[in-house]
Amino acid sequence: MKTKLSLLSAAILTASLTMMPAISQAAIPMAVDGQSVPSLAPMLERTTPAVVAVAVSGTHVSKKKIPDAFRYFFGPNAPQEQVQERPFRGLGSGVIIDANKGYIVTNNHVIDGADEILIGLHDGREVEAKLIGTDAESDIALLQIKAKNLVAVKRADSDELRVGDFAVAIGNPFGLGQTVTSGIVSAMGRSGLGIEMLENFIQTDAAINSGNSGGALVNLNGDLIGINTAIVAPGGGNVGIGFAIPANMVNNLVDQIIEHGEVRRGVLGVSGRDLTSELAQGFGLDTQHGGFVDQVMTDSAADKAGIKAGDIITSVNGRKIKSFQELRAKVATMGAGAKVEFGLIRDGDEESVTAVLGEASKTIEAAAGAVHPMLAGATLENSDDGVEITDIAQNSPAAASGLQKGDVIVGVNRSSIDDLKSLKATLKDQQGAVALKIKRGKSSLYLVLR
Repeated sequence: MKTKLSLLSAAILTASLTMMPAISQAAIPMAVDGQSVPSLAPMLERTTPAVVAVAVSGTHVSKKKIPDAFRYFFGPNAPQEQVQERPFRGLGSGVIIDANKGYIVTNNHVIDGADEILIGLHDGREVEAKLIGTDAESDIALLQIKAKNLVAVKRADSDELRVGDFAVAIGNPFGLGQTVTSGIVSAMGRSGLGIEMLENFIQTDAAINSGNSGGALVNLNGDLIGINTAIVAPGGGNVGIGFAIPANMVNNLVDQIIEHGEVRRGVLGVSGRDLTSELAQGFGLDTQHGGFVDQVMTDSAADKAGIKAGDIITSVNGRKIKSFQELRAKVATMGAGAKVEFGLIRDGDEESVTAVLGEASKTIEAAAGAVHPMLAGATLENSDDGVEITDIAQNSPAAASGLQKGDVIVGVNRSSIDDLKSLKATLKDQQGAVALKIKRGKSSLYLVLR
């Protein structure tokens, strides 16, 4: 493991910066009044020491039930499950956000299941890292190292980003060593991709490849605007569609992990959907951006703030939102107890309300409507057998589907379901009606969602 990281560290010291030109070469004169050609090198010299290589190792443990027909041959004391252990190694990137305390942000999927985490610094040093906390739903992890002379990146206000702003990605693709690519912000508020449970991504065409996960997306000042996390790669390589978690979202999560050792997720208490052109036309609205509120949970933060079914939420703390998914991601990454101002449209009039967010269960939860429209109104949590419905609102789509409190979703059509992430991923790929396999008490049944 250390030998591998040593090679990476050496590569970091000799890394070359690969840059995609922001404008055509023909448009850039070789010199203007004796001045040199514009370059990102001065900014990168200040910023790249804050981006690190992350090397992990551990053991994946998988359990497989042994069929009764085979257990018979080994007698009554035969084990019910076969346990397999498989060692693994992985490479990724991270960003130093606090030089004095040694805090490093990376993706949860980079360090998930790791027994050992080693950090390769820009100057060649190798330091063992301690895991402070994670949030699997947003794919953020916070590490800490003890080292001197660290350089931290300054964090920007990612809500100020606009499509067309220049962006620079810094990371460790394919274990080559530190690499820099450039592009622009291609889109904001990307969601519904099925990558994570909470999605509010910055999309960029700066080249992001395997190993860039957890690296930095910065602006031309070298300020952090996002943490690189995923790409769309139909052929396995970069096609100019990469995604980063916004810096403001990262800040909210990191602050909670530092203060509490975990994320205490905020809950508004509404279910809803994106505002479509059909809905906007039906309500006589000019805008097509926002989150349409289908239902407000009784005694929830939204209920106490006066939000009503039929409201269209258009902004959070004065910042416009594009979709219900973006609303959900922003609320969920704010801490429980946070005081939040929501702009909304009610009966054609613009209003503003303030809500104090409630606290989600400490177990993993999801807004069920984001998993499937006909699950709206249900509270989903991971269980030993699959995904359990721990609560369900009366007259909700989930209740109309025949689901009941205590049901456990164990399959979709012919696919088994282990947790919320696999449920969401499986439903995302299904077209038309789907059959949920439900465990209800000692019985099993199928319910069809249309």
